[in-house]
Amino acid sequence: MSVKEIAVIGSGQMGSGIAQVAALAGYSVLLVDIKEEFLAKAIKSIEFSLGKFVSKEKISSKDSIDAMARINTSIKMSDCSEADLVIEAVPEIPELKKSIFEELDSICKKTAILASNTSSISINELAASTKRSENIIGMHFMNPVPLMKLVEIIRGEYTTDGVCEEITKATEKMGKTALFCNDSPGFVSNRILCPMINEAILTLEEGVAEPMAIDGIMKLGMNHPIGPLALADLIGLDTVLHIMNVLHNGFNDEKYAPSKLLMSMVEEGKLGRKTGSGFYEYSK
Repeated sequence: MSVKEIAVIGSGQMGSGIAQVAALAGYSVLLVDIKEEFLAKAIKSIEFSLGKFVSKEKISSKDSIDAMARINTSIKMSDCSEADLVIEAVPEIPELKKSIFEELDSICKKTAILASNTSSISINELAASTKRSENIIGMHFMNPVPLMKLVEIIRGEYTTDGVCEEITKATEKMGKTALFCNDSPGFVSNRILCPMINEAILTLEEGVAEPMAIDGIMKLGMNHPIGPLALADLIGLDTVLHIMNVLHNGFNDEKYAPSKLLMSMVEEGKLGRKTGSGFYEYSK
């Protein structure tokens, strides 16, 4: 079950970041997406990111060149057939993720571990889409992947100890810290983080303070590196709303109900940095 070849499904910000750290760690990486143009954009992003690490003397130019040489791309999911570990990093759409896991289950060798980078979707539900529940696990990388040290590992009901051990080894080889939790709505990170963000939005909605004051109080008073409203803009307000809905539905508890302001901003398309407008304005 030793991991040597890794496939990453989805070449967006998270997927390209995972591919980068895996390649830097010495793994052979296949990056898969549905369009060549998405993959070309991802390769440019990885090259740019590696270049920044070289300029800051965190890695050598040779490290960067070698890492890029280890990354191949494909628009065919079938090319994942020989991967030892497949990490899915597509948008947080449950049916999309389930369909990918079902397809991977039919493509990949029986010993392959299938992991999801989901931030909130049940690992047990994803495992139910396959005939290998024992080899299904969550690997929730933090954004931005090349900089953040944590990978929140989510163990499913049937995930084996052997799979957990191999994923721990792979995570540590990528220079990350693996911290485990069991499958539960929002896991640990978002069960704690998103209600805090939602509470900050409620504070704004109720007119208690302006965005800069809310964020400033949490940064200066609580030693947070970024304020909760600015963080919501970075994550994407649609993602925050999705996670709050997962928590609300999963626990059937009104304390997890998303704020009306959050819902209205998402409806208006004010999603944060990716749209140029959220709680703050951004140049695109």
